[in-house]
Amino acid sequence: MITDPDRTRLAVLGSPIAHSRSPLLHAAAYAALGLPWSYERHEVGEGGLASFLDGLDDSWRGLSLTMPLKPEAFGLVDTASDVAEETGAVNTLLLVGGRRAGYNTDVHGIMQALRDARIEPGRSTLVLGAGATARSVVSAVRRLGAEEVTIAGRRPAPAEAVADYARRLGLDAGTTGLDRLAALDADLVVNTIPGGAGAGIAFGERLPHAPLLEIAYDPWPSPLVERWSGPVASGLEMLLHQAVAQVRVFATGEPDAPLPDEAAVVAAMRAAIAGAG
Repeated sequence: MITDPDRTRLAVLGSPIAHSRSPLLHAAAYAALGLPWSYERHEVGEGGLASFLDGLDDSWRGLSLTMPLKPEAFGLVDTASDVAEETGAVNTLLLVGGRRAGYNTDVHGIMQALRDARIEPGRSTLVLGAGATARSVVSAVRRLGAEEVTIAGRRPAPAEAVADYARRLGLDAGTTGLDRLAALDADLVVNTIPGGAGAGIAFGERLPHAPLLEIAYDPWPSPLVERWSGPVASGLEMLLHQAVAQVRVFATGEPDAPLPDEAAVVAAMRAAIAGAG
């Protein structure tokens, strides 16, 4: 464990942030670990991360980052993990020794959520949305054996950028509009678009029978999940497992280093979000 008793403050930043369950997850983890750390939430919009970081004192240990800050954070770190380098996105900042170390734990969270739901990506994945989380999805499904991805976005340029990233990883990749999905098929669908974005999308007859990972968890069930007939993996499980890796970073400095009695820590975290409804 990191021995730096004066650094006891952590927080999640993003916009919007009021709905975040991260404070529940992290508070439960640190209580289970016997660590006297606090975990807050702060509304920080696009372009505001640098000034927030400049205002932190030595009591801060680290930060969790959600939309729209993950690409911005990548440009503000001194070091980045291999996964953060690969995706160009940072959702975890460890503040130690006057330096900012960046990590991407979303890829781990996505992979573990699919494993928990016993969902195999198969050959082809359809990704709804083209932001930083979409890149993490591409990285995760490639690691799980997918060979082909289609990126469906609101705007062509961001979708093509994610598809280019997928091609650099060795995947066959294409793009489409959210209004052109009725004739498509896929072995897995992953929705990275927040909130009720899936309500008005026409999927045709085949896609809703495929497995779905719904990243959005507020509201739950989402409008997309309510329309789906295939197996569904919850975004809350993805949130849980990316948070476990974040706690590892904050407590040990390594996203892959298991916590003391990690099974009990994960159980406490899961109970905390289950109790929140």
